[in-house]
Amino acid sequence: MIEIEVVHASVDRQVLRTCSVPEGTSVRAALLASGIAEDFPELDLSACPIGIFGKVVADPDQQAVQACDRLEIYRPLLADPKEIRRLRAAKAAQARQADQ
Repeated sequence: MIEIEVVHASVDRQVLRTCSVPEGTSVRAALLASGIAEDFPELDLSACPIGIFGKVVADPDQQAVQACDRLEIYRPLLADPKEIRRLRAAKAAQARQADQ
């Protein structure tokens, strides 16, 4: 058995859970075994993006967890960062024109 951490942050709360899984367990199976779905029933663990220490896992059904891995369940972005920057730049340009 190896110990891993599973973490998820929703808008209103965060959960960090330590659990033990058999060596060779896939990332997705480790998530299911952690029981985090009980804390966040709105999560679709079969489709949500998952990372290990900030790096997205390309195939969580095939990649095995390692001892001390921190599995992170990501939620969708509320706003596109590129769009936010574009709007901020447009607002700054309008402010400069108004000052002239």
